[in-house]
Amino acid sequence: MIIYCLLINVISFIFMRVDKIRAKRGEWRIKEATLWWLAIVGGAVGGFAGMRVYRHKTKHTSFKIGFPVISILQLILFIYLINQLA
Repeated sequence: MIIYCLLINVISFIFMRVDKIRAKRGEWRIKEATLWWLAIVGGAVGGFAGMRVYRHKTKHTSFKIGFPVISILQLILFIYLINQLA
């Protein structure tokens, strides 16, 4: 579970970076649905970190509010599951 969480968050972080680079170059972009899917399946913290580090999607209200909310929920769930397994 810990490895999955780390991997999905690293992937989400990288996808934010790649999308930012492609946006600057005017190239084909990663679909917003893909970024949301990554967040929902466990990568919200990495996606939110990518938003902040790369200043990407920070003007989109849905991302600005949604990613932190999902991140908090995922962190609560992660802490709960760790406590249950301990």
